[in-house]
Amino acid sequence: MGMKSEINTYDIKDEQWDQIKEKLPPERTGKAGRPCKTTNRDVLNGVLWIAHTGSQWKEIPARYGKKSTVHDRFKAWKDSGILEKIFAELSLDSDMQDLSVDSTSCKVHQSAAGAKRGRKTPN
Repeated sequence: MGMKSEINTYDIKDEQWDQIKEKLPPERTGKAGRPCKTTNRDVLNGVLWIAHTGSQWKEIPARYGKKSTVHDRFKAWKDSGILEKIFAELSLDSDMQDLSVDSTSCKVHQSAAGAKRGRKTPN
């Protein structure tokens, strides 16, 4: 019995990766020490997983790397504006054909909307 591979529908596609990989800092900096095993693509996929699921950083699957590595690179990319450039680049080719905006509404009790409490009595 082989191990079933997990399908990650929110991971970045190959053509998208080719479009943005040059915008990320190099993985190998040339500094002394042990090189990091986590690739930029793994980190970006981990960030997308967090955004998609709404999970906490501590719940990130091991396939994306150590949570501290993913979080640290996310913060560095966010602070330097790299993520904004990446998402701007990817949105240029977005297909809006199947875009749907949800207009769900829910009924709120009148007191939650700022109405006065208690029964109204006639004057």
